[in-house]
Order: sequence, then structure tokens, then C-alpha cells
Amino acid sequence: MKNIQPHRVKTISDFHQLRGLPKPEHPLISVINLETIKHIPDNEPTNLVFDFYSISLKRNCNAKFKYGQQQYDFDEGVMFFMSPGQVFGIEVDKDVILKRSGWLLLVHPDFLWNTALAKTIKKYEYFNYSVNEALFLSDKEETAIVGIMQSIQQEYHSNIDKFSQDIIIAQLELLLVHADRFYHRQFITRKITNHKILN
Repeated sequence: MKNIQPHRVKTISDFHQLRGLPKPEHPLISVINLETIKHIPDNEPTNLVFDFYSISLKRNCNAKFKYGQQQYDFDEGVMFFMSPGQVFGIEVDKDVILKRSGWLLLVHPDFLWNTALAKTIKKYEYFNYSVNEALFLSDKEETAIVGIMQSIQQEYHSNIDKFSQDIIIAQLELLLVHADRFYHRQFITRKITNHKILN
């Protein structure tokens, strides 16, 4: 019988260990290529809670995800956002070989401490359960997001200096504003499409 109690992942290092990844280069922020994550074992907890922010861009995942009470399908390339403390479920068909690709950005709240982003990140509605759809990206939009994630990764892989955090925070803010723009575009597009169907 599966454990119904969510499994809490407290640190980014814990996440790396859970997924069979090397120790993170930085304890409070990590950019992960999803192709490097090992297959989810059969005894994997089905419900997870992270104590950090998670921003993922996934393709070809062949898995169903449950976020709060909402179901998500990741068969197409989409972005998905989670705040610390939110329940996230994974349902994988054990007969299917995962060929997932994409990127995962993990940010611990301590990394944002004493920055303006620590307050403004709460204004982005897509981190809430209330947004019940993932963000679908065009190829051009996906290229922009992946470019920002890779820039963040490159920055914390370099020699850390007094500018490193400011540069990464600025890139995070840029990523979040882009995502906000893309969400608004998606809602407008859906609204127009639904209006045409009604007509």
C-alpha cells in the first residue's frame, strides 16, 4: 500500500540525492537538465512537497502530474510553477519508458532573502493552485526561457563574487516576467478561441 502522506523534500541537495544527481554546485539554486534525472523507482513517494520554488519546462514526459486537486498532462512542452509547501503528485505508467527532456530550476527562498524579489515573487499568480493550467510555449518562447535558465546555470557555475546573486536575481526576474507575459498571451488566445466557438 502506497504512503498517502506527502514526502517532504527540504533542500535542493535532498532533491539531487532523491533523483540520483551529483551534489548541487550551489546549495540554494540549481538548474537541472531533465535528461540527467534517473528513472523514478517503483517505491518513489507518489506525493511530494518541496520547501523551495520549482520552475520546470518539460517535454515528452509520459506522466500525469497532480498539483493540488488539478491534473496536468505533460505530453507537450509546457512550463509549470510550484511554490514551497505545495503538494505535487506523480503518476507514471511503469510500462512506458520515460524519454523526458527539458529543464528544471529550483530556488530556495533563502536565496531571495533581503531582495525585492522575495516580496514580488508572490504577485505571480501562476505559482498558486488557483491557476489550473500549465503554460504552453511556442518554440520561440521556449528558446527564450531555456536561454535564461542556462544563463543562471552558467552564473552560479562561475566563480561566485559579490555580483553573482544580483545577476542571478535579475535573470530570475526576467524569467518570471516573460512567463507572466506568456500566460497573459495564453489566456487571451484561449478567450478568443472560446469566443469564436460560441459564435
